[in-house]
Amino acid sequence: MRKIALFAVVAAFGWLVPMSGHCEKNGHSEKEFSVSKIQWVIPFRAGGGSDTWARFVAPFLERYLPGNPTVEVINRPGGGSIRGANAYANNVKLDGTLLLGTSASTQFPYLLGDPRVRYDYSEWRALLVYQTGGVVYATRDIFTADQSDHILQLRQGPTKRLVYGSQGATSIDLVPMLSFKLLGLDVKPIFGVRGRSAGRLAFERGDATIDFQTSAAYLNSVESLVSSGKAIPLYSLGALNEAGEMIRDPVFPDLPHLAEIFTELSGSQPHGVEWDSWTAFLSAGFSAQKFVVLPADTPDYIVNAYTKAFEQMKRDPEYLANRNRTIGAYEQIVGDAAMQLYQFSTSAPEPATEWVKGWLRSDYGLNL
Repeated sequence: MRKIALFAVVAAFGWLVPMSGHCEKNGHSEKEFSVSKIQWVIPFRAGGGSDTWARFVAPFLERYLPGNPTVEVINRPGGGSIRGANAYANNVKLDGTLLLGTSASTQFPYLLGDPRVRYDYSEWRALLVYQTGGVVYATRDIFTADQSDHILQLRQGPTKRLVYGSQGATSIDLVPMLSFKLLGLDVKPIFGVRGRSAGRLAFERGDATIDFQTSAAYLNSVESLVSSGKAIPLYSLGALNEAGEMIRDPVFPDLPHLAEIFTELSGSQPHGVEWDSWTAFLSAGFSAQKFVVLPADTPDYIVNAYTKAFEQMKRDPEYLANRNRTIGAYEQIVGDAAMQLYQFSTSAPEPATEWVKGWLRSDYGLNL
């Protein structure tokens, strides 16, 4: 709880702990970092939350980095982001010209010791931390008309089977899939979907009947389905306040969060190892979900140039005017505060990781 509270305070209020001085290293100042092109690897397909986020942020890097470089966002999907992250780890560049954007689907396999992982978060440093949330929604035609208690209907038996298109059990889907278990929903995952955007397309085709999207993807691609009557939002994942307590997501204040629904259905407050494990992975994967990273040995003058550019981005009128409807009204954290969140979110309590491993083994036959 001490860690969750510390993390939640930093996340909720966006503390920007000052960097330790102007940082000159080996005679370099940040003004010397000037390149013509930067590549930003996003290890997911185009159209998802990470891709939307990167393409929204990239033009501001072009505007505020010295030399106004071209920033090329490169999609390298595969293995729920593991393939692209492994490739980045094997192609180390210390000149600041190759960035990686990671997400919960990159963090979770690392935390759970997935044998496919060849990257190590301790060998990277965070430049920017993006907080986000997400929404679980279902197709309208699985509900009987005129009944508003949608979760209760799903527990008692929908008109169609609940099918969820998943990238994999150790991806970002771990959190929504565990929420299904906590609510007692009988959901059949179809593994092998290549990204959450592909999961949404499966939902739109009718191949899936329940889906989850992070906030940016939900705002950009799902709200229209809700407006047209094709989808019904069920709940948000919620957020953690400064006391480590679950509150409604500020981007979706009209939606109940998971803890509210759990309490209403069970008549008691969430408790137990299942809930503690879900909360731990929610904290690790959503309250500080996406990172922009460089290798840890990148010179400080390069890191400082990026930090200054991101700070200028956050004050940019165009950024402020478009942020909420594009990626959601979440704080993006830079500087030492970003590293504090990075270190928190790339570790998890051993009881939580061990319980999750046992759940994955018993429910999905995945032995990590």
